[in-house]
Order: sequence, then structure tokens, then C-alpha cells
Amino acid sequence: MRKLFFIFSVVLFAACTTHNPADGLSFDATSATIATLTMPDGSDVQYTAYERLYYVSNVEDSTYQFLNIYVPAGATEATPIFLRTYVGGYMASEAKRPVAGDATGRALKEGYVVVIPGTRGRNSRVGDTYTGRAPKAILDLKAAIRYLRRFDKQIPGNTERIITDGTSAGGAMSALMGGTGNHPEYTELLRAMGAAGARDDVFAAVCFCPITDLDHADMAYEWLYNGTRHQDATTDAAVLAVSDELAAQFPAYLKSLSLHTSDGTLLTEENYLEYIKSEIIRSAQIAKNAGADISADLGFTFSKEEMDGMPPLNGGVSQSLQFQNQNISKRLKDNSPLGGLRGLPSPRTGEYIVDLDMPTYLSYVASSQPLKTAPAFDTKDVCGQKASGENEEFGDAAGSSVNFTAYSQQRVLQECDGLPMSDSLQAAIARNVRLMNPMYYIGDSRTTVAPHWYIRHGARDRDTSFPVPLNLALKLQNEGYDVNFLLSWNRPHSGDYALDELFEWIKQITTK
Repeated sequence: MRKLFFIFSVVLFAACTTHNPADGLSFDATSATIATLTMPDGSDVQYTAYERLYYVSNVEDSTYQFLNIYVPAGATEATPIFLRTYVGGYMASEAKRPVAGDATGRALKEGYVVVIPGTRGRNSRVGDTYTGRAPKAILDLKAAIRYLRRFDKQIPGNTERIITDGTSAGGAMSALMGGTGNHPEYTELLRAMGAAGARDDVFAAVCFCPITDLDHADMAYEWLYNGTRHQDATTDAAVLAVSDELAAQFPAYLKSLSLHTSDGTLLTEENYLEYIKSEIIRSAQIAKNAGADISADLGFTFSKEEMDGMPPLNGGVSQSLQFQNQNISKRLKDNSPLGGLRGLPSPRTGEYIVDLDMPTYLSYVASSQPLKTAPAFDTKDVCGQKASGENEEFGDAAGSSVNFTAYSQQRVLQECDGLPMSDSLQAAIARNVRLMNPMYYIGDSRTTVAPHWYIRHGARDRDTSFPVPLNLALKLQNEGYDVNFLLSWNRPHSGDYALDELFEWIKQITTK
């Protein structure tokens, strides 16, 4: 009898605690705790928490390199997994608990398994060593995904239905998780960390205002806002010179991307601003149809033709995902009903937004929050400026800050009469910049790209320029991926908004 009891105990323990000496990783089911989250509407969501699960065996920074898992009642192996990163400003991010007012709480209420990983960042330190400079954050997130797959049989949730979510630099991390899955350039770095030998691709990426494509973000910013800077008589001449030089570089980058719209139109320097304008008009029209008051002072022109007998749309039509994904420019040309929604009344006078004066609109964006300096990101020592957070991100473990674009490196050499970087340092920086930019990996046959994307950027968000999220969305669309993109009307730099819409989209993609 004792022998039978001993065997049963060993089996039970093995079922609760899984440890593989080969990779040093473990999952302890006995650590589970039960908790309740009270939602804003007063309802309670009960869940089981598994916390402080280290996702690498070679832990460099125990403050950050673990994840928390929250399993709502009723979840099974088929339940989608919602992975939320709280990275901001490329700084370190602790593994948090679900928050009732953001997407983590909503995901729990919707019945999804919620995973919140901690990650190192540009400010994380152990003693005098900076532990989280690029590309450490994305490596940590990839390791977290691999951990989930490593213990897939022990942890509730479907690892083939992982949806990532992040805002700002976290939006960039979500884009990296979605856009670099299983690429071999990360393999050795992950192996050295003691990450699980599993896949790290995901099913969908939710990216709010992603601060990404950093090596081209400065030129994109100045190409868009160069005219706005010149309209401001207070702008310093040296800043204008930098803006002019950077703006002149963007067309070549745009050409190299070979992006085209859904109707096959190749985007060039000549028509790209018109494309951006059409996206802003689309955003404003969606808001207007939902009841928002859109002012002509922002540069908009409204239709003047009367359509007798038809009630206005304002306040009478809710947004729809289908509506938001359609291209307004074609509809304005052929006068087809806006949004292509069947059975809806046609608009009357002033209901269509038919044009937008972009200089006026960009001046509005700049008036709502001052533009970043020039350059917007790689600022270190350019015109005497201090290092940015991105300069720190690409620095080293000793805490240095470095220029990471060819333009700023050359500009600083000219201004400061300094010595050029060594070839090895330049190569190391260039490699890290590449590893932090999903644009290099989308379209690479060695990458497993997420099939579904939800990308939002505020229509008055100036933290990066509109071309950055637009280029990401277009590149994904051109490669055949499902992309739901919108410049959300009058939104500043922010995330986790319109959660009803977001979770309706998640429901649609996970129940196909």
C-alpha cells in the first residue's frame, strides 16, 4: 500500500511541477493562486494566477526576466492567449497584474488567458552593468513566447492563438513579435540566454502607435513636417538645415520599399502625401458618421450637393471593422456610398469630407503638441542636443549612448570634429538596429509573420510621423497579411482605446 501511495505521489507531483534538466526551465502548477478582478462595470472576473515564472535559464536580471499568467475560469487548451507588453520608451517593464481598465482586464473578461512578461530595457541595471540595451527587450519577449510553447501541455491556452499587444515602444515590440517570428538571426542570442528550443511566432499583433523603423524615422518625420517647420518663424536655422537634409533622404527610402495601395498604385514621392491625406479623411469621416463635430478650420472641405429626402448619417451609424478597412480615395472618385455599407442612407449636404489642406492640418497637429526636434530620435550631439532614449537604447552595457543612423553619425563628425566609430562598433550598432526593426524581416522567407494585424496611430499623434505606421501596414498588406489599420481620429499618443472594437476584431480572427 505504501509503495502504491508513493508512486501516486510522484505522479501527482510530476503533473504539478514540470522541470527539464536539459534546458533548466520549469513550470510549477502548485504555485497557483485564485484572485478576482472587479471590472469598471462592477462585474467580477475570477482567475487563476501563475506568477514569477522565469522564461530563461540564464537569468541576467531577476527583476524583469519572468512572466505572469492569468487564466480565467472556464479557459481550456483551445482558449486564445492575450500577451500584453508594458514596454514604454524602450525602458524596462515589470511583469504586472491585470488592470481592469485596460486590455488585460478586458481580455480576462472575454475569457482569454492573459500573459504579462517582464522585459529588460535601456534603464535596467544589475550593479554597474546595464542589462537591457538593444536587442534585449525583444529577446526577452521571444523567450517568453518560447516558454509558453515549451509548457503548452501544462499551461491552459492555445499557443497557436497568441495575440500580442503593446503601445508606443511596446507597439514596436508587438510589431517585432509579429514580424520576426522564428527568424534565425535571433537564434544564437536566444540560445545563449537559455531560452526554450521552441517556436516564437505569434498569431496576431496589436500595435498602438508603434515607435518603430527607428533608422528611417528621422527622415520620415522631417519629410512630413519640414514645411510646418519652415512656416514657424521661430525655428532655429540650424534645425531647419537638419530638417531639409533629412527630408531629402526619405524619397529614396520610400522608393526602396516599393509599397502600393490596395488598387495597385505604386506610392512615390509625388503621391504619398495624397495617400496620407486620404487616410486622415477616412479617419475623420468615420468619426463624423459616428457624431463627431469635424471643424473646417482644420483644413477640411465638405460636400455641397444637396441630396433631398435623405437623413444625415451623423450620430446614426456605428463604426464597423469592414467600414474602416475600405479605401476612401476610390469612393470619393466614383461617388460610391462611403464605407460601402448596404442599406444605409446616403449623406446630405456637408456629410462627405471631400478634401483636406495638408499644410493646415499638419499645423494643427503641431499646435496640439509641439513637434519633436530635428532629428526626432537620433539626437545625440546633433546641433548640441542631448542624447535621446533611443540613443541610450543602442548604447552598451557600460551605459553609453550612441548615434545609430548614418546621418547623425556623419553630422556629429562634422560638427564636433571627432573621430569616426570603429568598423566593429558601427557593425554592432547596425546589427542591433536591424534586430529592432520588423521592416527588415517582413517578406523574408525565413520569417514566420503573424497572419493578422491591428495597427492604430492617433491622427494627431506626433511622437512619430504618419509614414512609420503606414509603411508598416502597407508592407504587411503588400505581402498578403490581414491588416486592420486606422489613423484614429483626434487621438494623441496613446493605446488600449476602443476596446469594444479591438475585442470584436479578436473574436472575428480567432473564431474563423
